[in-house]
Parts: sequence; structure tokens; C-alpha cells
Amino acid sequence: MFHALQLTDKETITLTQLDENDLPEGDVSVAVSYSTINYKDALAVTGSAPIARSYPMVPGIDFSGVVTQSDNPDYHVGDKVVLNGWGVGESHWGGFAQQARVKGKWLIKLPEGLSEADAMRIGTAGYTAMLCCNALRDHGVTPESGPIIVSGATGGVGSIAVYILAKRGYTVHALSGKPEQRDYLLGLGATDTLDRAQYAEKARALGQQLWAGAVDVVGSHTLANIIANTQYGGVVTACGLAQGMDLPSSVAPFILRGVSLVGVDSVYCPIAKRQAAWHDLANEMDISQLSDIAHTIGLDGVETAAKALMAGTVTGRYLVDLK
Repeated sequence: MFHALQLTDKETITLTQLDENDLPEGDVSVAVSYSTINYKDALAVTGSAPIARSYPMVPGIDFSGVVTQSDNPDYHVGDKVVLNGWGVGESHWGGFAQQARVKGKWLIKLPEGLSEADAMRIGTAGYTAMLCCNALRDHGVTPESGPIIVSGATGGVGSIAVYILAKRGYTVHALSGKPEQRDYLLGLGATDTLDRAQYAEKARALGQQLWAGAVDVVGSHTLANIIANTQYGGVVTACGLAQGMDLPSSVAPFILRGVSLVGVDSVYCPIAKRQAAWHDLANEMDISQLSDIAHTIGLDGVETAAKALMAGTVTGRYLVDLK
């Protein structure tokens, strides 16, 4: 028997005990060490959006742990692994349980030097942040190109994106609605902070050419304003929709300034990009700083933390200890 957080319907979540025979199909079984609470998890746990595709469902879109049984030749008992996305926590039982059974092709072996706790302090948020930062780099945006703006900067993705970009030598401007967190953002490496209210209203077709690149987790008017204020040939990466799924923008920045909008998907990202992102995270993150970003809770604290995340009162991210 093992402990799990289980959704029995959209509005009912319980802390319960399950048997390994209850686990869904898969060729690799994992003793889950840690998970995290992402925005999508908060939506599922609070019933704010129909994230779960079927019931009962164990939420949690990522986890780290140790392989306990494997019918997949790429994984062996004792391997330390991490999983992000692939519909886990939505259509397949996820990380808010002490045991998981998944398809081996969804897993990544933990890079040397990263513990299971480190991997989930980074989590899907950090992995997504690295995908965005690598997309900027791969599309030719260098520190010499000009300043970068990061929206939702006090959140999980934003915090780690600010840190990674600053460490790579970029000038980073952090967009946030939490002025009291200015010192936190400057401590991560931001050069300056901006009030998100400046970007929350309807965007002009073209604004000042301020940004060589951007990491946006907000969408809607914020993304539209960032695009309108991007320099000629600049690159905007988009990976979130905290403000909304709409994009009330104009074609003007694309056809008059050659701005590129690059979508970043963490759920079904190809394996090569996943491995590269985790390799870069292992080599570039100062793990000691992650303790300032992540707050550790148990399964019994997930529901309260999810509500706080939905209310926008969280700085950094949550580490869910399942050991």
C-alpha cells in the first residue's frame, strides 16, 4: 500500500491509500521521491479547469524517483529518473503518489550530479524555463543582442528563467506584479524589475523597440505588449497562459520588424531537446540557490498550496516530498 492524492471527480480530492495493483499500465514502475505543484496541477487540484481527462485520477504532471521494476531495456532497477508531461496527471496517473507506473519512453535518466530532490526543485518549471532560454539562444539571441524581458518573473518558470539568462550573461528585466519581491528578483540576477500593470492592458500595434528577446508565461495582453515592444529581429518565446489564451496582437511586429514568436511546449517535447535541457540544467544551475526558490511540503499540504498558487500569492515553487 502507498499514499496518494486522488481526484474522484472534478470537485473532490482525497488523501488515500492505494495498492500497486491499482496502478495504470506501463513498462516501468517507479518509487516516487518528489513531485512539484505546477500551474496545471493547481488547476486540477482546485477544480478550476478540466485538467483530468478521466476519474479517478492521481494529479501531478512531473516527478522524480527510483526505478523499482522494468520491462523496458533502457531502464533498470535502481536507475534515478525524472518525468515531465506526456499527459501524466491528466490522462495517466501522475506524481502525487508514492508509486507510479509509466511508459519508459516518457522518462529521462537523471544527469550526473542531480539528486531526485534537485530535479524536482527544478521541476517542469525549470525544465520549461531552460527550453525557453535554449530557444532564444538557438534562434540567435545573444547577450550582445540586447535586454531580455521575463514575465511572471516571481513564478516557477519565470524565477528560473531570470536566473539562467542572467548567469548566461544576458541583461534581464523581470516583469512582476509583486513589487515587494524586487530584492528576490535582483538576487536571482535581474538587472531591473518592471510593474506588470504596464503590460496588462490592450497593446498598440507597435511600441518602442525595447527587447531583443523575451520569455513569456502570461499570454494575452501581456504577450501582445511584449511583442509590440520587441526590437527588429527579436525573438519572443511563449510557454504559458496565466492571463489568458487569447493573443490580441497585430501582424505589424512580424512583418515590419521581423519579430519571431516561438512556441515552447514542455509536454510532448522531443527526447533530444529534453535531454539537452536537463543536461544544461545540471551543468548551469547552482543547486544551493534552489533552496531559496522551492518550499518543501508533504502530500497533505498540496491542496492548500494549490489554492495559494491560483490566488497568485506564491513566490518560487513547491517541492512535494513523497518519501
